Amino acid sequence: MKKVILLGWILVGLLVFSVDAEGQTRKLRKELEDRIEVLSGEFGEIPEDRKRVLEELGDYIYESAVAEVPAKLLVICTHNSRRSHIGQLWLHAAAAWYGVGDVQVFSGGTEATAFNPRAVQALKRSGFAFQKTAGGENPSYSAFIMRDGAKDSGILMFSKKFGHSQNPSEGFAALMVCSDADKSCPIVPGADFRFSLPYDDPRYFDGTPSEAMQYDATVQLIGREMLYAVFQAKQKLILAGEKQK
Repeated sequence: MKKVILLGWILVGLLVFSVDAEGQTRKLRKELEDRIEVLSGEFGEIPEDRKRVLEELGDYIYESAVAEVPAKLLVICTHNSRRSHIGQLWLHAAAAWYGVGDVQVFSGGTEATAFNPRAVQALKRSGFAFQKTAGGENPSYSAFIMRDGAKDSGILMFSKKFGHSQNPSEGFAALMVCSDADKSCPIVPGADFRFSLPYDDPRYFDGTPSEAMQYDATVQLIGREMLYAVFQAKQKLILAGEKQK
């Protein structure tokens, strides 16, 4: 009975969230909403082999919601500088956009460097906002996805190893977004699930005329796929709620 009630409330929440979106009352930043609308219309561009992995990730989020536990996602690449931060923020935004329960997203690397400013600028161009909170060789930022006036305490972003104390040590799913980290970490300690979704590193275009274009392409590629994964979870929650009627 408890799960029937839970699924009913999840369904109600999802439907209310959808109505809010159509009525333009969502609280995500307007530029971010606009980007999400574009990327969610491009799911057909995702290759089938990657869709299968993304759907498994969506299953993890769905099953966590049904079990009434947080879906903890740790996005990992080598330097925790570009792709892992991009994936982390898109998963935050996707969870807020689709309304799929308690989704907690973290990032880390096999080594720590710095959140690359080129990635920060590319994320800004897709609608995210940032406030630099500390300088130095490894600066920290607060990232924001909500509109002004909406409750948004900011997401703390800085480069760290995936075993950092800020990240979960057990009961999470690891999402490997670069081939080097994927190969060097065949087992991620404490992870219940491990998903491999490597992306090309835009750093190879640093200092070239196509730098901004390549970073924007990477941000949009990762965004499209993270949105697709969370959309799958939303669809399963709606279907589960319908079956309980």
